[in-house]
Amino acid sequence: MLTGSDLLNRVKELGDISKTDLARGCGYVSTKKDGGERVNFTAFYEALLEAKGVSLSTGGSAGIGKGGRKLSYIATVQGNGNLLVGKAYTAMLNLNPGDEFEIKLGKKAIRLIPVGGSEEDESGEE
Repeated sequence: MLTGSDLLNRVKELGDISKTDLARGCGYVSTKKDGGERVNFTAFYEALLEAKGVSLSTGGSAGIGKGGRKLSYIATVQGNGNLLVGKAYTAMLNLNPGDEFEIKLGKKAIRLIPVGGSEEDESGEE
């Protein structure tokens, strides 16, 4: 599957052909279990947008969560007492499974400080 400038150049080379042939010609094809061919249009268009400088990655689309919904930046305590921070937020911060945080409690506030980091480093303030 072509990406970046290689993808843009190939699209120009192929010229005015069907969208299916265009995606296929750039390598966005997979084989189904039954041996048939599947053209991966979504991956093709996402790569094309990336090549043109439009980022669709979670980290690059601040404030946009799953399904393109705008993030509310509000968390609600669940019935069992847990407070959940969703995947969209952890992805924006490039957090990975296993990352550890120190919990700092204030007056009606909770701060999560990465283990080994400092409050100043993570807040963006100096």
